[in-house]
Amino acid sequence: MAFQKAVKGTILVGGGALATVLGLSQFAHYRRKQVNLAFVEAADCVSEPVNREPPSREAQILTLKNTSEFDVLVIGGGATGSGCALDAVTRGLKTALVERGDFSSGASSRSSKLIHGGVRYLQKAVMKLDIEQYRMVKEALHERANLLEIAPHLSAPLPIMLPVYKWWQLPYYWVGIKLYDLVAGSNCLKSSYVLSKSRALEHFPMLQKDKLVGAIVYYDGQHNDARMNLAIALTAARYGAATANYMEVVSLLKKTDPQTGKECVSGARCKDVLTGEEFDVRAKCVINATGPFTDTVRKMDDKDAAAICQPSAGVHIVMPGYYSPESMGLLDPATSDGRVIFFLPWQKMTIAGTTDTPTDVTHHPIPSEEDINFILNEVRNYLSCDVEVRRGDVLAAWSGIRPLVTDPKAADTQSISRNHVVDISESGLITIAGGKWTTYRSMAEDTINAAVKTHNLKAGPSRTVGLFLQGGKDWSPTLYIRLVQDYGLESEVAQHLAATYGDKAFEVAKMASVTGKRWPIVGVRLVSEFPYIEAEVKYGIKEYACTAVDMVSRRTRLAFLNVQAAEEALPRIVELMGRELSWGDSKKKQGE
Repeated sequence: MAFQKAVKGTILVGGGALATVLGLSQFAHYRRKQVNLAFVEAADCVSEPVNREPPSREAQILTLKNTSEFDVLVIGGGATGSGCALDAVTRGLKTALVERGDFSSGASSRSSKLIHGGVRYLQKAVMKLDIEQYRMVKEALHERANLLEIAPHLSAPLPIMLPVYKWWQLPYYWVGIKLYDLVAGSNCLKSSYVLSKSRALEHFPMLQKDKLVGAIVYYDGQHNDARMNLAIALTAARYGAATANYMEVVSLLKKTDPQTGKECVSGARCKDVLTGEEFDVRAKCVINATGPFTDTVRKMDDKDAAAICQPSAGVHIVMPGYYSPESMGLLDPATSDGRVIFFLPWQKMTIAGTTDTPTDVTHHPIPSEEDINFILNEVRNYLSCDVEVRRGDVLAAWSGIRPLVTDPKAADTQSISRNHVVDISESGLITIAGGKWTTYRSMAEDTINAAVKTHNLKAGPSRTVGLFLQGGKDWSPTLYIRLVQDYGLESEVAQHLAATYGDKAFEVAKMASVTGKRWPIVGVRLVSEFPYIEAEVKYGIKEYACTAVDMVSRRTRLAFLNVQAAEEALPRIVELMGRELSWGDSKKKQGE
């Protein structure tokens, strides 16, 4: 089946029970004012978006073709690349963004779903007196607060429990977590606290009871990563950036600077992956934000460029919701091989996973059976023996590649940076690499600052702190009630739409088909157990979805929650997309 081929290496599935999904409705009672941002003034300087809705992909491609020269061309449509485009365009720079696949089709959709400062990095900062690690945590905690503020429909605070099995660990962990709160300062989401053994088991009844001393609970953020990435890209498009997915860079363009005689990067030769058409996009500055493929683009610029990317895989599995409490996660800081493992509720399912396994760079990283079994064995270690952890309960699995980097200008080339690196080549190519999801905005700000300085671009300071992403500005925790009352949607579906599209949920609701039932009046589901509806397929095309995989993986998250359900929904999705995009029979049969 073509769909199975398309997602091979992205999602794997076993058998097992399904849990009813409510989208992100567990966050419906999150109050925006819980987050106290230190700085929000910058966004006040930004004018309203130039487009009420993002222009169509066809219109964006025409802009790419017909613009004589952009100020900035960003290669890469993940969180960092989309963030760079948004930062640049809101400074008044003429901006273009091209992505070889779909927005967030790489690591940005395959994360742990956490928006975090990095508890373990703070521990290293204190133990090793590492000021760089401390600054990284401090920055991430500020960015965490900002992200929760600008996209409240897609994100919310999540309490995370650290179970304690030795008495001496209780004060040790308590001091560390309180320090985490202290470093967050005014951006602290909620104060951490200690739980007795009995209270810990009340919150997490499936926890291993033997030798349990108690637990410490702290707060980080959680989000819908692919939808967040898409919201950044759509916001950039609304502010005027020419953004196009399925647009591959096949080579970099260069010209000779008449003043210095140096050869400089001046754009890129782009190929429309869907049609095969090639054309040039010229720009004063080209930014390489391609994550794990950083070195591929750097070698387009200079074939002798030393590799700086050190890929690290994070493997995650999805299990039924009954494996974890609905509104509390769990973190094990000391697994059998020293890696951190987390166990988190997400969209009424449970995500278990770990990070930092060395890997090779591939387009479709595949989680191995060994990785999956390691996670299952670790889960067994801290769940009660009454709970049988079965391989068949793995409903989906994926692997994401995090591009850890070595600074090419550092004296010690062996030291891998957990922070991000902005590198400027001899020919002016600007590369942003490393970092993590949480800090995408500050990474983008640093990158555009470097672009402005290096290429003498006329632009002011960054304006993205406090700038609402698409769907966030007029969202409220009770917005879903209006969807139920005004359109006759099921409450579960309305909660999902509000938590996915924010204030744009009404546009999706307007497209919803009549069910022919007494209730709900509108909103035909794609799969009975999940709240995704057919109208989302039509709306997804407006959000630049070009294939059925885009729809089941990133516009909805069905393939990341249950692959069998995604396969069940696929024929109807192909039919709906084919009707909207005028696909022929051969195209439909490909399942694209």
